[in-house]
Amino acid sequence: MTNPKPALLALADGSVFEGISIGIDGKSVGEVVFNTAMTGYQEILTDPSYRQQIVTLTYPHIGNVGSNAEDDESGKVQLAGLVLREVPRRPSNFRSTQDFSEYLREQKVVAIAGIDTRRLTRILRDQGAQNGCIVAGAKFSEKAALAAAREFPGLKGADLAKVVTTAKAFEWTTGSWVLETNRETQIGAVKHHVVVYDFGVKRNILRMLVDRGCKLTVVPAQTKAAEVLKLKPDGVMLSNGPGDPEPCTYAIEAAREFMQRKLPLFGICLGHQILGLAAGAKTLKMKFGHHGANHPVQDVESGRVLITSQNHGFAVDESTLPGNVTATHRSLFDGSNQGIRITDAPAFSFQGHPEASPGPHDVSYLFDRFVKMMESTHG
Repeated sequence: MTNPKPALLALADGSVFEGISIGIDGKSVGEVVFNTAMTGYQEILTDPSYRQQIVTLTYPHIGNVGSNAEDDESGKVQLAGLVLREVPRRPSNFRSTQDFSEYLREQKVVAIAGIDTRRLTRILRDQGAQNGCIVAGAKFSEKAALAAAREFPGLKGADLAKVVTTAKAFEWTTGSWVLETNRETQIGAVKHHVVVYDFGVKRNILRMLVDRGCKLTVVPAQTKAAEVLKLKPDGVMLSNGPGDPEPCTYAIEAAREFMQRKLPLFGICLGHQILGLAAGAKTLKMKFGHHGANHPVQDVESGRVLITSQNHGFAVDESTLPGNVTATHRSLFDGSNQGIRITDAPAFSFQGHPEASPGPHDVSYLFDRFVKMMESTHG
C-alpha cells in the first residue's frame, strides 16, 4: 500500500489505537466486538446481523483470498466498521475478482489496520463489548473520536430488524454454490412452501432451504401473521438479524400466532430470541456476545458436541423458560442457551448459525428437522 493514510480507533473507555486506513476516509461509530473466525471474512462483512457494529477480526491474515460477488451474504457490506491486524496483501485465489482493499473502498467501509488486535480483544473480553469510533483520513481529531464513541446509544433497545429488512416480498429459487460448476444450483422438485421473515436473513439460509426442496417467499420483518397465513405456507422461518429482540413486538406477536395455529416454525439467531420471547421467556444483553466459527455447543438431547458458527450479542435467559419450553442446546463456553423446543407446538430454534457459510456445518441437520416437521404436520 503506497502512501497510506492514518486512522484511529477510539473506545468509550478512553482506549485509543492508531493505525492506517484501508477503506474510505470518514468516521464510523458502533458497538465494537471481536470475531474469532479464521475464514469467511467476506461473509462476516455482509451479514446483516452486524449492523451498527465495528468488528475486529482476531485472525491476522484477512483479505488474502480477495473478494467475489458469490460470497456476499447480502446485497452490501453491513457492519459499521472493520478492524484488522495486518494490511491486506495481494490476493491469491482462483475465485477472486477484486482486491480486498478495493472491495472495502467500493463498499464505502471505514476500516483500520495495523493495530494490536490482541490488546483490543483482551479489553473487549475483560470489560465487555463497548462503543467505539473509527476515524480515517488525513484530518481527524482523537478528542472528537472519543466523544463520538461515548455518544453512541448502543444496541440495547435498538430495533434494527425493520431497518435491514427487504422493502417488499420476493421469491428465492437458488440453492448452494457448487465447486465443480462455480455456480449456485436451481430449485428442483418443490416439496414445501416456506415463508421466511427477513429480519436480516443470510443468503445461505435461503440456499439451505432450497436444497431441501422448499419454495421460498421472503417477506418484510413487519408482515402481519394474517398476511402470511393467506400464502398458505407449510412452515415459517424466523431469520437471523441485528439489534435487540425485545423491541420487535411485531415479530413476537406473529410468532405467537403461528404457534397457536400449530404451524411449523424454525427460528435462527434473532429468530431464536423472538421465538423465546413469544413463548414467554426473557432475553438479556451478553457481556461481549458470541462471534466466531469455532464455538462448541452441546446438543442436550443427544449429548453430542457441535462446533458452530455464532454471531449474537443477546441471548434467551434459560432460567425464564416456561414449562412448555425445553432447552435443546447450550454453549460450552459459558453455558448460555443455544436452542429451544416448544413441547405443545411444532416450533424450535437455534441461537447460532446452522447455515454457517463458510462453515462449520455440524448443525445443518436442523434444516432436515424442520423439513421433517413440515412433513409430519402436513404430509
